[in-house]
Amino acid sequence: MIRSLHRRHALSLMGGTAAALAIPLAAQGRSEDWAALAADVKAEFKWSWDHYVARAWGKDEINPVSGGQQHFFIEGHDLGLSLVEALDTLWLMELDDEFQAGVDWVKANLDFDVDGDIQVFEANIRLVGGLLSAHLCSGDPVLLAKAKELADRLMKAFDASPHGLPYRYVNLRTGAVRDPETNLAEIGTYIAEFGVLSRLTGDARYHDAARRAMLHTLNMRSDLGLMAANIHAETGQFISRNASIDVYADSFYEYLWDAWELFGDEQLKRAAQECCAAMVAHQGKRYDGRLWFPMVDYETGAVTGTSQTVLGGYLAGLLGQVGMKAEGDDFLATYTAMQERYVIIPESIDVTTAGPRTKRTGLRPEYADACLNLWLGDRDDRYRALAAIHWRNMKATSKAAYGYTSLTDITTRPMTQGDNCPGYWWSEQMKYYWLLFAEPKRVDLGQLVLSTEANVLRGLRT
Repeated sequence: MIRSLHRRHALSLMGGTAAALAIPLAAQGRSEDWAALAADVKAEFKWSWDHYVARAWGKDEINPVSGGQQHFFIEGHDLGLSLVEALDTLWLMELDDEFQAGVDWVKANLDFDVDGDIQVFEANIRLVGGLLSAHLCSGDPVLLAKAKELADRLMKAFDASPHGLPYRYVNLRTGAVRDPETNLAEIGTYIAEFGVLSRLTGDARYHDAARRAMLHTLNMRSDLGLMAANIHAETGQFISRNASIDVYADSFYEYLWDAWELFGDEQLKRAAQECCAAMVAHQGKRYDGRLWFPMVDYETGAVTGTSQTVLGGYLAGLLGQVGMKAEGDDFLATYTAMQERYVIIPESIDVTTAGPRTKRTGLRPEYADACLNLWLGDRDDRYRALAAIHWRNMKATSKAAYGYTSLTDITTRPMTQGDNCPGYWWSEQMKYYWLLFAEPKRVDLGQLVLSTEANVLRGLRT
């Protein structure tokens, strides 16, 4: 059973006022005012956006403690990452002036003719996806053209491989590729964005390239139904034996299901169900009564590592989506226990002790993601209440002078803040909270499909 946050335990961890912020009214036996909570999320997003505009406009990321900025993709060159990631969230929250200002910046300033290497996976989920969702929100053809231009440059990484497995990096200007030693996530997280791009442009190349890469690795599953997480783009062979649900692999599995929801791909739907069943059967392990999914040998199922990252939280929601709701609830309970114990879920956890392997954390959204996907399945408000804890805990610990920041030590009291707001904060958890707490006018929740970066690719009401 998913446990609620115990007030006494939270007080001992956080102390005084901060702990009170972390307790949703629902957990205190009273009814939550969801509209008020949604309004709070929107107000904090607008406040953060105003600081980004004032101090980091057009830059990749803001440093919310110092008020500075930093690059993400290419040293010395900005691609407006946080701005692009924020666009559809601004639109969903009906912050129309802010949305239009961001669109105007993209149209006037975003240029991909850069002599620099870009990480193909990150560029796709963050920039191609962000531009596509903004286009779907607004209908602006320039946004679609920008998404297509970037995708064309990224396609060079697929074309260079004899197996259609993209190299990790491509030079945006020259098309030169590097780093063939890659992983499931970085070769298999394209079909949502590339498939939508194919649908919008009538050019099947993007969808077909993404699907080919996924099928290559699916065809290499072991007798247990597992895949190793690391693969070589040139040889097409696995270069590790570790099957992982999170690092190196997570979004590959999400996109199997997305291919079904977006395009009716029955083959990839079956693959999603089979992969999840194999994970539960051969990776799912219990330590002190809690369900974890540590790395295992993909052919034998023997445990090869005892770490689990916060990234793995997505799987709770995916299990619910593929029809394994009980297992999804069981795994969510594990992360809920970590939220109760540490207030902010550790970036990496030793499954044998449930102790943190790292003290830092990067404003991670996966727990809220899982709560949203499970809530969409049955609209049980317990998931909203758990996400409300997640929201209030973040607000109590990560709010800085100029926005929300990562943490460098979650074990100190107060927690020690870093000085970076990752681009995904603008696209992911703030959107998850809004969709959970608001009665969003601009999206049909029954038709909603989000990318791994939470870009809305279906369900918008325009």
